[in-house]
Amino acid sequence: MVPIELKPDLSSCIETLSKKEYEWTLNLLLKKRPMDEKLGERLEVLRLFLESADFGHLRSQYEKYLTEGKKVTFLIYPDGGKARYKWGVE
Repeated sequence: MVPIELKPDLSSCIETLSKKEYEWTLNLLLKKRPMDEKLGERLEVLRLFLESADFGHLRSQYEKYLTEGKKVTFLIYPDGGKARYKWGVE
């Protein structure tokens, strides 16, 4: 599976973006016939990330970079039945 890339900014935090991406993926999946397995995997990874991430802690780590005008990118990916992530600053 290709990692899910999300880019929070000062108006949309990583939690908000994750929820929007989850809803978008769910809506798309419900419209697909037959079911798209890759979309199903994407939805599951987003669900796991939303359930397990400490969003307050994440925001406290990356918001300072956003206020400095830098760009932050999260890559969310599956790993052994869990959602993992990496993030970086440009």
